[in-house]
Amino acid sequence: MKFKPSGVCAKEMSFDIIDNKIKNLNFINGCPGNLIGLSKLIDGMDIDEVIEKLRGVDCRGKGTSCPDQLSKALEEWKKANL
Repeated sequence: MKFKPSGVCAKEMSFDIIDNKIKNLNFINGCPGNLIGLSKLIDGMDIDEVIEKLRGVDCRGKGTSCPDQLSKALEEWKKANL
């Protein structure tokens, strides 16, 4: 799935969901080291756990963040696929 986040530095997120687990998470733009680290940490995690952990994370008072936007992307995927 490809997702266009809003209100953050990353311009696009892409990922696969296999057996309700996140795989192949990639970000275009954003903070490279942090987003690569995030991708490696959550690879293979259940999407519900990722949503729970990342929902509401704020970046510099923006009211959202790349992790928060990822939780929104995963929620959108769930609505479309479950």
